[in-house]
Amino acid sequence: MKKLLSVSLLGLAVAAASSAQARDYDNVRIGVDIPYEPMEYRTADGELTGFDIDLGNALCERIGVTCEWVEQEWDGIIPGLMSRNYDAIMSSMTINDERREQVLFSDPYITMPSAWFAPTSLDISEANEETLDGMTIGVQRGTLQDNYVTDNYSSIASVSRYSTADDMVLDMQAERLDIVFLDYPIGQTTLLESEHGEYVLIGETITEPKEYFGDGFGIAFRQRDEALAERFNEALAELQEDGTYDEIYTRYFGEAE
Repeated sequence: MKKLLSVSLLGLAVAAASSAQARDYDNVRIGVDIPYEPMEYRTADGELTGFDIDLGNALCERIGVTCEWVEQEWDGIIPGLMSRNYDAIMSSMTINDERREQVLFSDPYITMPSAWFAPTSLDISEANEETLDGMTIGVQRGTLQDNYVTDNYSSIASVSRYSTADDMVLDMQAERLDIVFLDYPIGQTTLLESEHGEYVLIGETITEPKEYFGDGFGIAFRQRDEALAERFNEALAELQEDGTYDEIYTRYFGEAE
């Protein structure tokens, strides 16, 4: 009898654990690193907006849950997910093999190239070991751009790492950096369209090698939350099918080519 009771209790515990893993959410907390215009940032009056924010809210509406955005600096964003400070991360996170070891990704929702940006006074046409020799390069700490620059250029250049893209741009404007490497739309918004100096794109945008630049941006979940990730995948497919995704994309990036 005791053995049967133990087995029954074990079965109930397993069922309860499975239920908890696949539980229905009324409110989904999403971790996000602010500011990162045009992906996620605050307007002058403090409203949270951006491509990730609008798309995330549309996904939550389609699923039938409420989005709660939780701000978290980038270098602690995956630990915050593991500590259950939020249920997902939607913050321009590139899908790559290193991160797949820690989190479960949704299907890609957008692909963004990286790029080099510098003041117009920097007289180079491309970034390579020869042209970057002796320069100070700015990157955001813990990003794929940080990994790429560290592995390929830290032996010939000084690498300055920043907690936020905004801090990096401020140092660029203050002429404490020679050149920066970041997601192209971020550089376009914060530098190419800046009113605080004249900046240019150096060379072509970069999407290879995949070991650094991955497979596009994805929403990250804890690996056990497969049911929640699938609900977001289904909602993303619906938004892409009915034109809602294209409307949000056009709002921030113009018509797709």
